[in-house]
Amino acid sequence: MLVLLAGIFVVHIATVIMLFVSTIANVWMVSSSSFGTVSTGLWLLCNKTCNQLSVKSGDETSLKVVQAFMILSIIFSVVALILFVIQLFTLEKGKRFYMTGAVMLVCWMCILIAVSIYTARFTGKTQYVTNPHHGYCFILAWICFCFSFIIGILYLVLRKK
Repeated sequence: MLVLLAGIFVVHIATVIMLFVSTIANVWMVSSSSFGTVSTGLWLLCNKTCNQLSVKSGDETSLKVVQAFMILSIIFSVVALILFVIQLFTLEKGKRFYMTGAVMLVCWMCILIAVSIYTARFTGKTQYVTNPHHGYCFILAWICFCFSFIIGILYLVLRKK
């Protein structure tokens, strides 16, 4: 049981780190242009230099929502990690990690909303570029989506022994 809890803790820390990387780095979409490789993220458009990401006025709200939900997912994931450590030392034997699991599933829902909106609104809609494809940050966000769901369910099922 101790090994299982340690494994979940390590995966949870890895999920937090991957959420930070996927939110901060600017490689959600990668494409080619006459100027070279172009990468766009949630914050910047990078070619050889990085500039503020400009989107159409209709997509600006969607981008802000994606940014907000990715930040919320980081916050909920960190809160769940802290809550897990607190519950690990204060929870009575035989009790389940309900609060930690619930917070982690809220994190999962935030990731789902953010990545789904990004997929629907921004995939392949960059102008003046060829061969657009998803970058590693987009893939990391989907991996975090899977990990946070698995971790959240495991927290709900596991008992402290």
